[in-house]
Amino acid sequence: MGAHEQPPHHPHKQKTPRSGYSVPRPVCAWLACGFVSLALLHLLCCTPPGTQDAVLSPLLQYVDDTYNFVSSGPRSCNYSEGRWVYAPGHARRYNGTECDVKESHDCLRNGRPDTGYLDWRWQPGGCRLPAFDAGAFLSAARGKHVALVGDSMVRNQAQSLACLLAGAGFPHRVVYRDAGPRGKPDLWRWAFPTHGVTVSFYWAPFVARATGKALNDTLPQSMNHVHLDAADDLWGADADTMDVVVLGAGHWPLNGAIYYVNGEVIGHHVHDELDPAMDIGYTRPMRMAYRTALDRLSRSGRPRTVVLATLSPGHRYEGDTLATMCPRKTPYEEGEHELRDLDRELVGLVYEEAEAARARNGEGGATRVEVLDVTKLAAMRPDGHPGAYMHRDPFAREVQPWMAADCVHFCLPGPVDTFNEILQHILMRKRR
Repeated sequence: MGAHEQPPHHPHKQKTPRSGYSVPRPVCAWLACGFVSLALLHLLCCTPPGTQDAVLSPLLQYVDDTYNFVSSGPRSCNYSEGRWVYAPGHARRYNGTECDVKESHDCLRNGRPDTGYLDWRWQPGGCRLPAFDAGAFLSAARGKHVALVGDSMVRNQAQSLACLLAGAGFPHRVVYRDAGPRGKPDLWRWAFPTHGVTVSFYWAPFVARATGKALNDTLPQSMNHVHLDAADDLWGADADTMDVVVLGAGHWPLNGAIYYVNGEVIGHHVHDELDPAMDIGYTRPMRMAYRTALDRLSRSGRPRTVVLATLSPGHRYEGDTLATMCPRKTPYEEGEHELRDLDRELVGLVYEEAEAARARNGEGGATRVEVLDVTKLAAMRPDGHPGAYMHRDPFAREVQPWMAADCVHFCLPGPVDTFNEILQHILMRKRR
């Protein structure tokens, strides 16, 4: 056995006594907690609600995001009811020009001078909606094709989703952009290769197969021919590749159409020149179109999630000039704006068709059917539309008679990003 080496000897150093009084660390910690508690108490009791939201929002959002995404996953919550609360910077998450949004929705590029519409977040009652987390969304959708199918509001949401993902810095590319017969993109596709995720938008304003105005903007608004027993050709051809599908068609059926089943006319809506007895309204065709789409997506037995989106209502113009169209600068408060009976009817229709599809699929069916209810939160945001700023610098020159305002779609970035926060919650929530 080798000799045990003794550690070197260090003579004891004499400590130099400190001058003054030293507060023990535990006392400092308690004092700090006390000061923070008093500050929070003052904030809650003695400051306006807007200031409270501005200060507390980032902290509470961080705590909530950590609880929801890092711990046990998103908890159950009814996101269809709530209010908009002031949260500075909450919606300033990407540059619409850099992620190539539709030019008429790129409000900052078009010179909109007020940006307060980006400083609000949706606060459901009794819970909290986590901010969009691009990494968490891509992880939940890893290896999947996320398809958004429907009208221009669905396109608004699809571009929002692509921008939220791209704006977080994840590598991406546009792999397809088809101008279509209308001269507008009818099919967009983005790829996010780090997670093998594909995001697509398919133009299908009736969800079912449609010709007429749906494919030719020069025709009258009601001149549509809709085959309710067939999926639209564009998305129907790719249906078997889709893993997550958002379906939304609320505005176009209200405009009018002639409806067919098996090639035969079964009725019409808003066509006074045809037999009034054959006017079947808009709800019956919408139900039939959704059922055709849901049956098509359930047919193959491929596990997938289908999400039915409710109507995002537009807002009435408040004047007859370009400058006075949807001029609000803040959201509606609770009770300030009531949903129309039409809005409630269409929301109910979506819930009923989702429940009917679950019943048809049976317990344990491969297709999971959910509802993305955005009607109330969208109805409370009259401030988030492009308005006159669907045009570049609309008041820099003389206003032209042909110039219109957009009080239906949302600016990007803007309130429509909240649709995708809820979609993320749906994808991360366990199957019911």
